[in-house]
Amino acid sequence: MRQDNRLPRVLHALLHLSDMKDPATSEQLAGMLNTNAAVVRRTMAGLREQGILTSIKGHGGGWQLAKTLDQITLAEIYEALGAPTLFALGYSNESSPCLMEKAANAATARALQKASETFIGILSSVTMADLADDFEKRLAELGLTQDDLHHTGPQDS
Repeated sequence: MRQDNRLPRVLHALLHLSDMKDPATSEQLAGMLNTNAAVVRRTMAGLREQGILTSIKGHGGGWQLAKTLDQITLAEIYEALGAPTLFALGYSNESSPCLMEKAANAATARALQKASETFIGILSSVTMADLADDFEKRLAELGLTQDDLHHTGPQDS
């Protein structure tokens, strides 16, 4: 099963957006994320619909945060991405008349539901500001400042 890496990639892009004075184009974000601009536009559209981002058309336009980092939870972003499936696990034959198979499916369903609730609960307790703080701590541990990163470009952070 192919992994869905949109959540950490979008978190990465939002951290960059929070550090930018001007709107970022889809092309700029695509360069940071090593993807293409069409993927960025598709992905960011869901965040715009949820009020996390705004987009400005035309020259000088691009993507900007619509909220401050402390107003954005990771759960909101996960939902804006369509709440991707967490696990590759599934049920056996759901329409089976076998009561043992039904019991196995029910146990699997309960476990998956509990895991999903835990995951969403954790995402709900973390804001983008928490990620920015973590970034700042990592930067300080390396003895670097934001200005040091701007000399090498955002893709290096």
